[in-house]
Amino acid sequence: MPFSNLFTASAISGTGLSAERYRMEVIANNIANANSTKSANGGPFRRQDVVFEEVLRGAGDGGPGLGGVRVVELVEDQSELPLVHMPGHPDADADGYVRMPNVNLPIEMVNLLTASRAYEANLRASQAFRTQNEQALILIRG
Repeated sequence: MPFSNLFTASAISGTGLSAERYRMEVIANNIANANSTKSANGGPFRRQDVVFEEVLRGAGDGGPGLGGVRVVELVEDQSELPLVHMPGHPDADADGYVRMPNVNLPIEMVNLLTASRAYEANLRASQAFRTQNEQALILIRG
């Protein structure tokens, strides 16, 4: 096994940590804009979601090997924007209805929890790999 392959597990965990951290940032942005009726494009805020993709590396004769995960794109949720009756709101239409963001707070909290748990799992995998390497070095030093 080449020396460069010894740290593959740590690198894979690192890509997972980075991707899940970005996912948590996007979810936090969704939560922060849950009541924003004006966004940069003029309409109400649309919730965003992160799309991941597996990263494959050449593994020699055995075909592609694992390389982790990466963020491919940030997509806007195209689901219906709810109408809420708020006659005094500055963005209300003639009938007193306001188009609100399509952010559902309970769903965002569940997404945040799963992203947090995935981050934690990647961190624990990286820590386990480090512990194993430290024990191997102790055995080699004898």
